[in-house]
Amino acid sequence: MDATIQATVPDQLVKQAQRLVDQGWAGSVESIVAESLRRYLESHEQTLTEQFIREDLKWGLLGSN
Repeated sequence: MDATIQATVPDQLVKQAQRLVDQGWAGSVESIVAESLRRYLESHEQTLTEQFIREDLKWGLLGSN
């Protein structure tokens, strides 16, 4: 299942992405955005997991205040 998102991106990044598409390095700007998001999430997965665990522990120990 795919979802559509709307984001504001600096013009320079859009131009760079479009150049990659024009040069044949990527199929579309959308594919570059999806791959970039995937890589970001993979590289930050441990950090996010630790953050969620800390928040859960804080909630468990201190309540929802």
